[in-house]
Amino acid sequence: MLAKLGSIFLYLIPIILMIGLIPFIKNDYLLAAIFASCILALLSYKREKHDVLVLCLGFVLMTFFEYVFVSTGEETFARETFLGVMPLWLPFLWGYSIVSMKRCLRILDT
Repeated sequence: MLAKLGSIFLYLIPIILMIGLIPFIKNDYLLAAIFASCILALLSYKREKHDVLVLCLGFVLMTFFEYVFVSTGEETFARETFLGVMPLWLPFLWGYSIVSMKRCLRILDT
């Protein structure tokens, strides 16, 4: 069980680092480029079955649901560079987070 937790933590490190960059990099376009570069590097280093499909689905679906949620007025962003309601880097973060969740569930399933 401890080995599984260690493996899961390794998949969470990039997400923690990406979230940690948000307050320090104010340019949403630069941050989105950094996130995209990190995601490409991570998926090039270790690609699992259906990672790209899950990344694309996470990017598109979470963008849609985030847009709907923000449109209700319950959540707002100070940085609105994507669709006028959310930061440009957010779909990249969501997309990779979904990939990480898929990988973590696979680890827990074994």
